[in-house]
Amino acid sequence: MTKRFILVAGNIGVGKTSLAERLGGRLGWVSGFESVADNPYLADFYADMRQWSFHLQVFFLGHRAEQHLALANLSQSAIADRSIYEDAHIFARVLHHLGNLNERDYESYRHVYELIVSTLPRPDLMVYLTAPVPVLLERIRKRARPIETGITAEYLGLLDTFYNDWLSDFDLCPVLTIRTQQLDFVHHSHHLDTVIERIEAQLAGREEVVFD
Repeated sequence: MTKRFILVAGNIGVGKTSLAERLGGRLGWVSGFESVADNPYLADFYADMRQWSFHLQVFFLGHRAEQHLALANLSQSAIADRSIYEDAHIFARVLHHLGNLNERDYESYRHVYELIVSTLPRPDLMVYLTAPVPVLLERIRKRARPIETGITAEYLGLLDTFYNDWLSDFDLCPVLTIRTQQLDFVHHSHHLDTVIERIEAQLAGREEVVFD
């Protein structure tokens, strides 16, 4: 079988980790996940975002680059539940926009980011998951993660705007957009089957790129 390297992108609560887990299990692919439990800056960041934003973003940049390389260089197909590109174009940008990452630190971070990503292997496909903000808020509420208690509709809406900006110019690989508000690939296997069909069609070069 052809080796594939796929990235799953999307807003908070949209289902990235659930999809990466289940795709990996169903297809026998290696799944890579975001570093949270072993992140040495996360607690400090939530206590004082302005003080620790730069440190957090640099940690994520290193972790994500290392993961991207490892998954891309495997002989097996692999899928990651967030991309290194989102770190810069979405989350560092929103920290800068909200005043939690000053101009000097933001420019320094972006310079290092551009140098790193210029050397990375391109993915075969970006699966972009999207859902309306009220749906995201409800999913976040249900999973009840303590670090997500302060997430607001306004913040999710700002992230959505930045995702749209980023993807309008993204050309490193094909993008498959999947609207997830009517999907439950955790509890309904036929929903996962449909997603897999769309991914396989996109990888095969067939035209359908948006799934409602």
